[in-house]
Amino acid sequence: MDINLLIETAKKARENAYTPYSNYKVGCALRTKSGRIFSGCNIENDGLMSICAERVAFTKAISEGEKDFECILVLGGKEGLEYTFPCGYCRQFMSEFCDKNFEIYMYYDNDKMDKKTLGDLLPDSFSL
Repeated sequence: MDINLLIETAKKARENAYTPYSNYKVGCALRTKSGRIFSGCNIENDGLMSICAERVAFTKAISEGEKDFECILVLGGKEGLEYTFPCGYCRQFMSEFCDKNFEIYMYYDNDKMDKKTLGDLLPDSFSL
């Protein structure tokens, strides 16, 4: 896996973020097990139903028939890049399609990166 490609894809997606209310721009790159990469950016509105970058990437992939995912890289911040985790809603959304070993990379602050699994970030997901 080329982590630099994921970083560049997420940075480019972040440029398209629509954040007139928070100014907190997020971009991500979702890699499928087949090797395809789907990008996403956050999109705000003046209501309560904004959509996060992670869910944008997942819905793009799913709408194109992909349902087996390897990892996601997330980056974001107001001015530059900050330590940005997927929100709780996104973690639960991911748990519908990914197991506890799904890797989540948080890239920030000039080439610093952390890696967690979905199980680390959501140890007790809701399930019907």
